[in-house]
Amino acid sequence: MEWNLRNKKVNAVILIMVILATVVFYNLVGFSQPVSENQLSVEELIGKEDQTSNQLAVEKEPEKEQVPVVTSIFVDVKGAVVKQGVYEIDSRSRVKDVIELAGGVTTSADMKYVNLAAVLEDEMVVYVPEIGEEVGEVTQLLVSDPKFEGDEKISINKATIVELQTLPGIGEAKAMAIIEFRERNGPFKSVDDLLQISGIGEKTLEKFRDKISVK
Repeated sequence: MEWNLRNKKVNAVILIMVILATVVFYNLVGFSQPVSENQLSVEELIGKEDQTSNQLAVEKEPEKEQVPVVTSIFVDVKGAVVKQGVYEIDSRSRVKDVIELAGGVTTSADMKYVNLAAVLEDEMVVYVPEIGEEVGEVTQLLVSDPKFEGDEKISINKATIVELQTLPGIGEAKAMAIIEFRERNGPFKSVDDLLQISGIGEKTLEKFRDKISVK
C-alpha cells in the first residue's frame, strides 16, 4: 500500500512537470512568432497615421493663384465729354473705359475720330472732337501737347484717326484707311505694311517714316 501511495505521488509530480513544460513551450513559441501586418507596434501605428495625415494635408492644400500686377496710369480726357480732366485708371483699360469715367460723351461728339478699343498709356491724351469741328484745330491741339512733341513717335497700331492726321501727307481718308486695315488684319508688324494701303506709296511713307512706330 505504501508503494502505491509513492507511485501516485510520482505520477502527480510528472503530470505537473508536463503541464509546466507545455505552458513554457507555448509561451516561448508565441513570443518568437513575427508580428503580422495586423499586429503592428504602437510606434509603427502612430508613424503610419502621421504619414497619412501629412499626405492628406498636402493633397488638400490649394494652389496659390498668381495675381497679376495692376498699376495705375493718368490719362487726360478732353473735348466733347461730360467732364474733362485727368483721370487715374487701371493700366489695362481702354479708351472707352476712361471716357466712361469722364461721364461719357456729349450729344455733339463726333465718334468717328475716336478709337474706343485703343489701349491706354500713362500721360496719354484722349480727345473727343465735336461734330463739324475742323480737323486742323484738333491736330494743332495734339501737336501742342508734350506727349506728341520732340522725337515722340506715333504708334500706327494705337493712334486715333486724329493722331494719324498729324503725319505729313495723311488726311482723314488715309487715316481711316489705316485704322480699318489694322482692325481687319491685326496689328502692323512693320511700318512698311502701310504700303499695302491704297493711297500710301513709297514717297508718302518716306515723309513720316521717322515719326512712326509699331510699338
